[in-house]
Amino acid sequence: MSTGLVVAAVTCSVTFATVGVAMIVRPLRRLGPRVRPYLAASRIGLGLSPDIRSDTHPGARMGDNTTWRRPSPPLSTVVDRLGRLLVLVDDEKLALRLRQSGLYPHLEDSLRPQAYRMGVLGRVVLFASGLTAVALVAGSSAARVVFFGLAGGMVGAFLARSRVANGVRRRRNSVRSELYTINQLIAMYARVGGGAIQGIRYVVARARGITVDDLAEVLLLHERGWSLSEALERAERLTPEPEAARTYRLIAISQEQGADLAEALLDLSRDLRAGRRDDLRRQAARRRVLMVIPVVVILAPVTILFMAAPIPSIVFGG
Repeated sequence: MSTGLVVAAVTCSVTFATVGVAMIVRPLRRLGPRVRPYLAASRIGLGLSPDIRSDTHPGARMGDNTTWRRPSPPLSTVVDRLGRLLVLVDDEKLALRLRQSGLYPHLEDSLRPQAYRMGVLGRVVLFASGLTAVALVAGSSAARVVFFGLAGGMVGAFLARSRVANGVRRRRNSVRSELYTINQLIAMYARVGGGAIQGIRYVVARARGITVDDLAEVLLLHERGWSLSEALERAERLTPEPEAARTYRLIAISQEQGADLAEALLDLSRDLRAGRRDDLRRQAARRRVLMVIPVVVILAPVTILFMAAPIPSIVFGG
């Protein structure tokens, strides 16, 4: 192997290891998000903006950690443009999708698209460098080295994008499993004379989960001056689960029009239970079909061979 190939292989290996460590190793949790809520009231009293994230944000991050930061404006511009070429989605849609997937929970919605694009770029570099190094060490031709590098980049981009889809699917399943209990609790509280706000407070104080976090955010916005209907409409737009959107819309309508919240939530809970029962039946039927596949693919040919083995001796008298 020539000296140039050795240098290229070592460079790709070092890049592969560096990016892998940057994406895997988690940083220590920062103190700023914990202290920030206590500073908001003081800043408002001084006539300043309560949001100090733009002043204290240290720079863009690679993936979920703080290993790589922007070293200089020219390099950060190049990285940002490469990330936008890999993810051709506008910031608003991408921010909503990332929020629904639960990725980058420590970042604000406006910062998540940039972090995601940098994460995609990091995975593309990681897999491209890794496969290129393998091809160089194996002594492949230049065309194969380029092919392996492109294939690694495509695999990295696909895995990064699949994280979002898998996160949305997991959160939808979690929200769907939580809604029945939450609707029952709010309905019970409303049935004994409590309102929608009191019912939501009761659930937020005693439960944990994705839906509870959404309801806690609704309460926080309501305490900051939003009407309950506006906060629930916002939660309805942001949730990835249609049934959760129905629940928020139902609570908002009952708050505006004075409808019977308890009865409506109980009806919705019955629909949720029936839907989950149907989903479990479909999953059971699908798994029964999957259990038959090994029998048909493996055992059936072996059985046919055993049955057909004595036929030549019987026919030809061997």
